[in-house]
Amino acid sequence: MINGMDKLEEEKVFKDPVHRYVHVRDRLIWDLIGTREFQRLRRVRQLGTTFLTFHGAEHSRFSHSLGVYEITRRIIEVFEGRPYWDDDERLLCLCAALLHDVGHGPFSHTFEKIFGMDHEAFTQKMITGDTEINRVLRRMGDDFPANVAEVIDKTYDNKLVVSLISSQIDADRMDYLLRDAYYTGVSYGHFDLERIWRVMRPRDDQVVIKQSGMHAVEDYIMSRYQMYWQVYFHPVTRSAEVILSKILRRARDLYHEGYRFQQKPGHLIPLFDDSLTLEQYIKLDEAVIMFYFQIWQDEEDSILSDLCQRFMNRRLFKYVEFTPSNFNDYFELKEAFAKAGIDPRYYLVVDSSSDLPYDFYRPGEEGERLPIHLLTSGGDLRELSRESTVVEAISGKKRTDHKLYFPKDFIEAIADETVKTRIQELLYQ
Repeated sequence: MINGMDKLEEEKVFKDPVHRYVHVRDRLIWDLIGTREFQRLRRVRQLGTTFLTFHGAEHSRFSHSLGVYEITRRIIEVFEGRPYWDDDERLLCLCAALLHDVGHGPFSHTFEKIFGMDHEAFTQKMITGDTEINRVLRRMGDDFPANVAEVIDKTYDNKLVVSLISSQIDADRMDYLLRDAYYTGVSYGHFDLERIWRVMRPRDDQVVIKQSGMHAVEDYIMSRYQMYWQVYFHPVTRSAEVILSKILRRARDLYHEGYRFQQKPGHLIPLFDDSLTLEQYIKLDEAVIMFYFQIWQDEEDSILSDLCQRFMNRRLFKYVEFTPSNFNDYFELKEAFAKAGIDPRYYLVVDSSSDLPYDFYRPGEEGERLPIHLLTSGGDLRELSRESTVVEAISGKKRTDHKLYFPKDFIEAIADETVKTRIQELLYQ
């Protein structure tokens, strides 16, 4: 067991484009960064397929995780010596911040949806299972890995600690907004991070914001709103995600049909069989997935080959707006696609995105999160949307967007003019 105060002989720093420097003084943190499971995050992009829309978005989960750690470290410096803050929780917070995304798979959320996986479950397995991370954490005590996992799972008893990593204004969100804005080159994801962490204050169950910092928080929430609709839900990125998902679904379908691949997908068979072990998961990264996509461009199966060529060469699906009430037209489109020899299971996709930029407290609702509270000079707490007209305007309002994706080149090549015309009428009406 090591002492929680065990420091490196000399501080280590990472040069960072968002925070300038990431400072590491604790031996525990330095050793966690050096584990194979954490180093794997260098090979998992933070923004999945967004690099096909914003060419600079090549940054990794590794750099984001370091950023979340650094923001948490700086917030704790503000908290030290204040009521409600227990400095014995410091290393626990820093470890949870550093490791919160360690379980992400290649292409993250798209990958999870296809195979019914949960990156948070794998994060907890990497922390509590037979891993290098677990062996490093256990030097703090046998129960320490479980405590770190509970913070990430939001079940840890001290909700103040949880709120630093997971809340409506946490270190995770603050880093990814600034980092993603930087690497995509957009201007609307920026806000005054330093002002926010300087006005954060610890309470018994959450982080609160001094009322004097309200305008900085307004800017943060509006930045988040803009980033979701201008970057995260960009229709071109969603087109790439659609193709990515269809490649993996087609490969899985072919495997279960007994298809003989020219390049056997050895790394993916445990996924297709639903028998993936933690060790096999750790060996999966985006380089492995891209290897198969590159090879599968030459597969005999025309659908798998075509989809891989589209993804690798950025020949994405086109899209039109879609209204859920138009499902009768959608079913007619599926029939017309099939009649034209275009398999609608892989080439006609309705994709929906929705976001709730800020919500007030809704007790008992699934996924509920405490609202942001402002701390008045008199010591009272006031919910943000009741003090800010800017936040009130968007509070509790979920926006949803539906689009229909399809291969325009396939439609233009349809020989039957009657079928072709009807498809175009249904798509562009």
